[in-house]
Amino acid sequence: MRLLLVEDDLELQSNLKQQLLNSKYSVDVASDGEEGLFQANEYDYDAAIIDVGLPKLDGISLIKSVRKQDIGFPILILTARDSWQDKVEGLDAGADDYLTKPFHPEELVARIKALIRRSAGKASPVIENGHISLNTSSHEVFKGEELVKLSGSEYKLLAFFMLHLGEVKSKTELIEHIYDQDFDLDSNVIEVFIRRLRIKLDPDNQFNLIETLRGQGYRLNNIQ
Repeated sequence: MRLLLVEDDLELQSNLKQQLLNSKYSVDVASDGEEGLFQANEYDYDAAIIDVGLPKLDGISLIKSVRKQDIGFPILILTARDSWQDKVEGLDAGADDYLTKPFHPEELVARIKALIRRSAGKASPVIENGHISLNTSSHEVFKGEELVKLSGSEYKLLAFFMLHLGEVKSKTELIEHIYDQDFDLDSNVIEVFIRRLRIKLDPDNQFNLIETLRGQGYRLNNIQ
């Protein structure tokens, strides 16, 4: 999952980015509203965290611009303690949730997870596909009763597939949702991780779990 964090307090930005990285998200950052708007238009994000009090372009205007362009990723806004007007304006502008400063980073991570699940139509933190289950809270993956050990990148790839079950995803789209903007899009790393997931989750190809569609990309198939 790839996130956009727009926050001008560089210390808070750094702390939040590290917390999100620890929770297996890829994170792009911007320190003002204009840069945030550019990145929102340039890249395909799974969610965004936007501070209301941004320089150059304030957070409310940023959200309005994003929604006016039909960019639909979930948005969590960060507001000052007593600024109820910012909360109302942010939600009216198109934000999906808010957090009041100061807050615990763990709460921010939990809210982002919930927003991403909700946008994919998933209410529970446990996402299931047949005998395979993925817990977005604990980052654990089970094949039946067996705990499957995945690397961070393997987990992020599987989580994205599970949230988009049955949808065809191109190699470029997978890379853009799993890695930040500095990643080399020409890398064959996606093929490597897909091969590893197949070995760990469907070694005999009994379920054709991750299907390759030539010229299109890959699809996580529904296990009946």
